[in-house]
This record gives sequence, C-alpha cells and structure tokens, in this order.
Amino acid sequence: MENRIQRIKEALQGAHYKLTPQREVTVRVLLENERDHLSAEDVFLKVKDKYPEIGLATVYRTLELLSELKILDKINFGDGVSRYDLRKEGAKHFHHHLVCMECGAVEEIEEDLLEDVEKIVEKDHNFKVTDHRLTFHGICGDCQSKKE
Repeated sequence: MENRIQRIKEALQGAHYKLTPQREVTVRVLLENERDHLSAEDVFLKVKDKYPEIGLATVYRTLELLSELKILDKINFGDGVSRYDLRKEGAKHFHHHLVCMECGAVEEIEEDLLEDVEKIVEKDHNFKVTDHRLTFHGICGDCQSKKE
C-alpha cells in the first residue's frame, strides 16, 4: 500500500498538488476498500472514523481531484449513486463491471474486452479512443441459483 500511496503522491506533485493529510487518509480508505465501489458518502464516513475533523466537502473535493487526475474513476451503475473506483496501475483503460440487478453485487472484469472494437471505431470513424467503460447489467450466478 505504501508504494501505491507514494506513486499517487508523485502523480499529485506532477500536477502541482500536495498529498495533504486529508487527501492521504482519503486515498488510504480507497485502497483499503478497493473492491467495494464506495460512494462519496461511504468514503466520508470511513475517513471520518480515522480523521474526525475532516469535512464532507474536503472528501468530495479530494475525490473530484483524484478523478480529474485519472487516479480513480467516478462510476454509476444505474442506481443514481456515483461511486469511486481506483484505476488499476498500468492499466490502459478503465476495467469493466458486471452488475447484478437482483442483489446489486458488482464484479470486476480485468481483461480489456474492447481492443478490437476500439480499432474499428478509430479506423471507420476517424476517432481516437482514449478510454472506454463497459458495464453489463444482468443476474449473477448466485441469484440465478436461488431462482432454480
């Protein structure tokens, strides 16, 4: 975790920002809960446990800054709640998600499924793709098993 925090600190410094104590505790909460797709409110509550004097606005500003710097991605799974997801180190693109419409479970797909589609879009539409997102909505295996 410390190596990842150091790299995030370097990314912030490269954009002329500092890794303040408030930003660091927010980053630590995101790293500790990396697979949970936390909302801003979820992040705030977890940060407040560690840093009681922090305000909600500070957490929101930190999340927006980290999003602008492409350290994390702001995502919405169709339920009206923005969630935050740390980008995988070295990943060219945002990873994909499977969202269960029954139980709300979210599963990540790490492999890039759209490389060929990107090439077609770039060639046929003269459009330089810089990123993409893919979310599948359906019913997970657990929920399917419960129905049988």
